[in-house]
Amino acid sequence: MHTVLLAAPTPAGTDKLIRFLSLQGVQIALFIVGAMIMTRFIQWGTARITGRIDQSFTESDELVRSESAKHRHSVAQVISWVAIVIVYVIAVFNIIRALGVPITGFVAPATVLGAALGFGAQRVVQDLLAGFFIITEKQYGFGDVVELTIVGSVATAEGTVEDVTLRITKIRSADGEVITVPNGQIVKATNLSKDWARSVVDIPLPVGADISRVNEILHRIGQQAFADPRMRPLLLDEPTPMGVTEMEVDGVTVRIVARTLPGKQFEVSRDLRARIVRAFGRAGISLAPGESIETGAMVSTTQREGGE
Repeated sequence: MHTVLLAAPTPAGTDKLIRFLSLQGVQIALFIVGAMIMTRFIQWGTARITGRIDQSFTESDELVRSESAKHRHSVAQVISWVAIVIVYVIAVFNIIRALGVPITGFVAPATVLGAALGFGAQRVVQDLLAGFFIITEKQYGFGDVVELTIVGSVATAEGTVEDVTLRITKIRSADGEVITVPNGQIVKATNLSKDWARSVVDIPLPVGADISRVNEILHRIGQQAFADPRMRPLLLDEPTPMGVTEMEVDGVTVRIVARTLPGKQFEVSRDLRARIVRAFGRAGISLAPGESIETGAMVSTTQREGGE
């Protein structure tokens, strides 16, 4: 007696599915994996380049980054971002081809879709154009201390630049917060650490204060600060008293200024304030009632405009 085994019928379409998975499926998987590997390679290469730039700064005797180093760091970040975008665009294009979808069939829908999304994509295009001009015009770069005026915001975003791409700028505030600003929303970009900076300390005094004596004390404070081995590397010249800058009914304001290395104006201002408080205490000079010593900072270069 012979036993006959009957094969179960194959579901319809199984052969096509197997053929698709063995050919197009593998090809699509390779494109996805290849895009991920290329992305990691680009990120690794960028990290090596920026790490070498940072290492050259840390191993040097310079107290601040040079403008060329900050620009190279920013350009490396932008190139990395553009390269990753290109890799994924190519991967998507090839995946569509592997699926057998004719590219010409996307022309008409893409035209309609582009017109529909055109209004919504205006801000993205605006961000990209603004980022392009920020990089090419060297308005600011990695490590710069900036103050950004943003569209629709009363308060400015101030901090140290940590990342610049064609679309966004990331800065870290003094409180440690990371602020992400679209480049197209920047109305004005004030670079507080380009080339050199100026520390400005305003001292409010009562009306009856001896201004001549105050100027003498401030002049001596400037000489002492410039001779201090700890402060001398931060100063480009001796802090100079500017005399009376404001006159009000109940008091006057005296100012002392100092040119500093870029980004070091805040440290110099703190030191000058401490010296002024000690010197005025020894000399018996009091501040105007209810007032405190104020500090400002001005940059040497013209304030640059960001993309609108």
